[in-house]
Amino acid sequence: MLEDNYRHRGMRKALIRTLAEKGITHPEVLRVMEKVPRHFFFEKAFLEHAYQDKAFPIGEGQTISQPYTVAFQTQLLAPKPGDKVFEIGTGSGYQAAILAEMGVKLFTVEFNRHLYTRASQLLLTQLRYNIKMYCGDGSVGLPVYAPFDKIIVTAGAPAVPKNLVDQLKIGGVLIIPVGNNEKQQMLRITRAEDNKIIKETFQIFSFVPLLGKNGWK
Repeated sequence: MLEDNYRHRGMRKALIRTLAEKGITHPEVLRVMEKVPRHFFFEKAFLEHAYQDKAFPIGEGQTISQPYTVAFQTQLLAPKPGDKVFEIGTGSGYQAAILAEMGVKLFTVEFNRHLYTRASQLLLTQLRYNIKMYCGDGSVGLPVYAPFDKIIVTAGAPAVPKNLVDQLKIGGVLIIPVGNNEKQQMLRITRAEDNKIIKETFQIFSFVPLLGKNGWK
């Protein structure tokens, strides 16, 4: 049984104050992150870690991203209700829950079968989000459902996969961390025209590697 009590909500409020102090200004991102119980995505024994601004292991060599990282990527993505959004790397399902609460039409892909099963049980069965979830190689995109308004990649890529840019609508945005196995620079790629993109660079982060054909093998 999932419980969200007064203490949990108080811890979330404190986390939101921390995110605001670190420069997260998008009011809807802050509102939704205060609403979604991050501890639902943790084992009960690790409750004390759920509202600290840090990443945390979730098994299978993966982590639940630091709240600041989730907020930063979501703020860059700037999703609007009704946007068709593709997430690569479901992981714990926390970022997917944030996007679903923002009213987007969400498609999400997880490479690891165990994590996919666990996240789909939580997101679809327990939390009852209306999300399209798949297990597979997100680095090749999801061409059957393209084009997308927004694409967000929650793992570090060695380069920007051209096929992901091609699966954006004109005017669409891709948020992706690109670099080596240790550090990546956050990029925002806007598909301005068929053969023209605008690339913006932001700060350095550290993500688990993007696996698959167009990621790290």
